[in-house]
Amino acid sequence: MPKIEVYRDALIELIGSGPLTDEQLENIFPCAKAELDEAADETGIMKVELNDTNRPDLWSTAGLARQLRIYQGGEHPSYPFFSDATTTKESAGRKIVVDPSVREIRPWVVGFVMTGAPVNEAVLKDLIQTQEKLTWNYGRKRKSIAMGLYRSDLITYPVHYRGADPGETRFVPLQMEQELSLREILRDHPKGQEYAHIVEDLPLFPLLEDDTGEILSFPPVINSAHLGAVQEGDSSLFVELTGTDLDSLLHAASIVACDAADLGYTVEPVEVEYPWETPWGRSFTVPYYFQAPQRAGIAQITALLGVDFQDDEILRALERMGIEAAAADGTVEIRVPPYRNDFLHPVDVVEDVMIGCGMDYFAPQMPRDFTMGRLTPLEEYSRRLKTLLVGLGFQEMVFNYLGSGKDYIEKLYPRDEWDQAYARTVQVDNPMSENYAFVRPSVIASLLQAESVSANAVYPHNVFEVGKVAEQYEPDPTGTRTLTNLGFLTADRGAGFNLVNSRVSAILYYMGHGYSLRECRDSRFIPGRAAEILLQGTDRAVGVFGELHPRVLDAWGIQMPCTAGEINLEGLLDHGGKNGGSV
Repeated sequence: MPKIEVYRDALIELIGSGPLTDEQLENIFPCAKAELDEAADETGIMKVELNDTNRPDLWSTAGLARQLRIYQGGEHPSYPFFSDATTTKESAGRKIVVDPSVREIRPWVVGFVMTGAPVNEAVLKDLIQTQEKLTWNYGRKRKSIAMGLYRSDLITYPVHYRGADPGETRFVPLQMEQELSLREILRDHPKGQEYAHIVEDLPLFPLLEDDTGEILSFPPVINSAHLGAVQEGDSSLFVELTGTDLDSLLHAASIVACDAADLGYTVEPVEVEYPWETPWGRSFTVPYYFQAPQRAGIAQITALLGVDFQDDEILRALERMGIEAAAADGTVEIRVPPYRNDFLHPVDVVEDVMIGCGMDYFAPQMPRDFTMGRLTPLEEYSRRLKTLLVGLGFQEMVFNYLGSGKDYIEKLYPRDEWDQAYARTVQVDNPMSENYAFVRPSVIASLLQAESVSANAVYPHNVFEVGKVAEQYEPDPTGTRTLTNLGFLTADRGAGFNLVNSRVSAILYYMGHGYSLRECRDSRFIPGRAAEILLQGTDRAVGVFGELHPRVLDAWGIQMPCTAGEINLEGLLDHGGKNGGSV
């Protein structure tokens, strides 16, 4: 979980309720899902741990203080510098112009300017910490979000964001004195070595420069030693963020802008001009408010929290969480604060009502139903199957259930099958990252992901997983269904159809299933070297196995021949077997 360092005196001053002891702070920290990790040391720095990752607005002194201040009855801050779909704030010539060359390498950039009193040590340290936490935790170690700070008074606008030749483009990077090319920065600079994997395979590298050609930075790697060398005493800072997901960038920019305003700085908008259409137009001004209202039924709130709330009680609880809300016709509608983007479902509204009330508000209740827990037949069957696979020489793996379309579809199927494969795959409606935008439709992709980074391990590689997959399913009211599948993979020079066929035979024999095979035309496998599994007495396929196509192995960077298979356990269990009835 994120852990932040804050100057205790600065936090208390921003909360604005007078002196607070550590014990008093600990009593109100739960409203931010936070706890005191270490008391302030001799420098006045205390460490606070955030016990949730869906509130990046709390990963700074200003953001944490904002939540604590509002929870104790402080005024809701106003942020008049936000543009939206109906209102565009004046940018006064401050602009970022995006070149078409970045569209396929790192397409999105946003920014704004903060001006005011010269930054001191505490403010600068907190800005750098916010930069690190947002880009590391929220931005997946700068892959999807990278942030830079620059000396705005030295910049000649507009700023240009373009793709640059990695061998020909040169500048002096931060913490160095000699000029290096972008390619040399990846090789010789510590930050280049750390983040080279993000950009090293791109034909062009992202570059930010002002209108005179003075380079600001090579995102997401390093700032320049001139415009990007922010230090104490600077009073005008240009804040930019680049990445792969526009909404995430806008949200991160909103967080930093609100923090700056809470610290007493003036936030000056910056226009961003794109050469292609975006969800918010070809040109929009940042900070930009894009969150949609969220609603929850009062009956739903009452049912989930077990309290018969009145409308005004719900509104007061939400107000303590910094949320503007209105109740009418049995429904609460909220306006999501610009620094938050974690309201994906009505249950998220219910959660904020609960936190706003305080846990002491809810009286403990003894359970009214007493039941005896037991394993489901499917779980018992899965455990028996896992034991069998280990006995056959396989190693069990555990993977995420969310991933990218590239991994689940584009690396498995030929280009002419992508649209059909995407249509039957379950997609997350509002993902935090494109790398977690789909629920996996197959275990095989996860096994290939493990094999792609295992070339240094001694062969043969025999791995399996019993886990969940999801698929489109019209008969279900949700339109989807979740299944439990066994996936297994072997990588070895001698891996072929006969080997995987013998493995399938052993699995089904020891689990007590009769079966037959039918030629399979699954394009993930080599034609004529794959088969579907039909259970005895049926023509219903419950699984598939075979030799993986060289196209698939190339897409994953795997050099060794591989066989793989996948079997649906519900299908086996319904048919019967040693844990599911007679055969």
